[in-house]
Amino acid sequence: MEGSLSLIIIIAIVAGIAARVIANFFRVPSIVFLLIFGVALGGDGLNLIQPRVLGDGLEAIVSISVALILFDGGLNLRLKELGKVSASLRNLITIGTLITLVGGGFAAYWFSEFPWTIAFLYAALVVVTGPTVVNPIIEEVGLDRRLATILEGEGVLIDAIGSVLAVVVLDVALNTTAGAFAVVSDLGLRLGVGIAVGAIAGWLLGVFLQRESFLAEDTKSAVVVAAVLGVFGIAQTIQSESGLTAVVIMGIVLRALEAPNNRVLLKFKSQLVALIVSVLFILLSANLSIPSIFALGWDGVKTVLFLMFVVRPLNVLVSTWNSSFTWRQKAFMSWCAPRGIVAASVASLFSILLTERGVNGGESIKALVFLTIAMTVFLQGLSAKFVAKLLGLTQPDVSGLVIVGSNPIGVLIARLFQANGQRVSVVDTSAELCKQAAEYDIPAFVSNGLDAKSLADAGLDSVGTFVALTVNTDVNIVIAQLVVKEFKPPKVFAVYVKGVELDSRDREEQISVQQAFSDRVPIKSWNQYILQREVRVGEFFITDTDIQEQLNRFNTMFNAGILLPLIFERKEQLQIVSVNITWQAGDRIVYLLHTPKTLSPAPSEALSSNTLDITPVVISDLDIAQKTSDISSIMYGDRRDANNAPDNPDYFLNMAKDILKNQK
Repeated sequence: MEGSLSLIIIIAIVAGIAARVIANFFRVPSIVFLLIFGVALGGDGLNLIQPRVLGDGLEAIVSISVALILFDGGLNLRLKELGKVSASLRNLITIGTLITLVGGGFAAYWFSEFPWTIAFLYAALVVVTGPTVVNPIIEEVGLDRRLATILEGEGVLIDAIGSVLAVVVLDVALNTTAGAFAVVSDLGLRLGVGIAVGAIAGWLLGVFLQRESFLAEDTKSAVVVAAVLGVFGIAQTIQSESGLTAVVIMGIVLRALEAPNNRVLLKFKSQLVALIVSVLFILLSANLSIPSIFALGWDGVKTVLFLMFVVRPLNVLVSTWNSSFTWRQKAFMSWCAPRGIVAASVASLFSILLTERGVNGGESIKALVFLTIAMTVFLQGLSAKFVAKLLGLTQPDVSGLVIVGSNPIGVLIARLFQANGQRVSVVDTSAELCKQAAEYDIPAFVSNGLDAKSLADAGLDSVGTFVALTVNTDVNIVIAQLVVKEFKPPKVFAVYVKGVELDSRDREEQISVQQAFSDRVPIKSWNQYILQREVRVGEFFITDTDIQEQLNRFNTMFNAGILLPLIFERKEQLQIVSVNITWQAGDRIVYLLHTPKTLSPAPSEALSSNTLDITPVVISDLDIAQKTSDISSIMYGDRRDANNAPDNPDYFLNMAKDILKNQK
């Protein structure tokens, strides 16, 4: 028996990780292959995994695993972001839950011909969506942060609420004499106990982690896991089925308190949960009876389709009625509601309980829940990216910029990206430099660039480009490596000297860091040139004709060290210039030209006609506002149809000239 148990667990772990690897390769939700592998290895397949051998241990594994999964979901939620969608999210987990409960119950009663109590028990089980299924879809699709937040928040919060609701409905199914008041009060009591225990435990753990100074980093993660399981057990002891609510609230509170090394904790938790979900879903799907699913027939399919195409859209429509979400966003929310591990876990437990109590329908409920999981994951999960693209919600290139270094060049680049309609923020240790950036309406954070929390607050989790351009080039490469390791934005740039010797463990991060501007940038000198007004700002447009002659003239000045290319626009995308850039016809380059006051200006024939001095003309705030407005119309209006790009207004040039002129 001992050998059988060990073999089952080993096979489940290997199969779960293999399924996840394959899913990552094909860029689909991992639950797709977990479900396929579990059924294939179960009793109706190769019969290599027999969860029945685990006995009561399966119930314990499921309970503990779901607790850790929901705590991880709560830990990943940010109250600040939830506040932006609080009304709609509140409606989804309250009014929306009621709509799904009623609609799903009627569907199971009409189409699958379940008894009323069993029909509503099924509906209570499929109220949940789940972060283990929703979050990978969000990451793959690349939704805007607001839409992603409401889907993530719904997945985490409704799991806890749905689990408690399912237990209450189960009590009704097992005790048909219970009155309406008893049912409502029972639901309120379980939620209330869970919220109270979770909030207190989360606060105590957060305070402890903030004040302790003797724990090693790996020990902190172990302490958190032990605390989660302890709180789950305490809440369950006080009031049955309140533990899941407690761990969700505990995770939310702990994240809000911003415990030290939060990102290390988040990474550890995500890795642990990935393993738990993989093993758990293999075991649950291996325990599934395929004949029981076929026994449902087309009536079961009709039930799930009604849930997908009628109940869910009605849920979203009512819950977001007075919100600012567009119809496209609402349509995607209506489509993206796959069920996952929590529904499967609770359905498996309930099937066992109903069978033990002699109530018919336990196996049918589990079969219909797994059919719901399979149909929603395969239909909605696999098509989510296509639907988002069809609705115009995908972003082919993630926009936005975070800069470490609020010096003159940093502010210049930030303003140019900001004028391009992108989100921008800067981080610097100098409060004075951050204050100057804030005068240009650039969000500025006074902090060390090596502080992951400050970088996250600056929005690095959801932007496409990061640039480290402090005057200390050694620090820049270290910061950039930290960003690659912790945040993995699409593009990471740093101003540093080529040839810096790094340890072998840093080479992977170095490969992902692009060197900004040129091989050797005396950034401190260029900042000084700007402050002393010894630079001119230019815009260089590469045309199809005479491209080689243009580049020769440009490269001559670049190699002489008197010209510094900063940014360029290609196919309407603004980007940072890297050392390895290959210029193309149609590129629009913004650069700085060093013109020392002690020297006469460079010959006019050596310069682009769009190179201007920064000092002669004073541009009013009204003019600047007008230019920004012009930029928007150019970016999203007439410019898309322009055939002669050089004739378009030189908006980069004018904006750069204004910024440089106002540097203090």
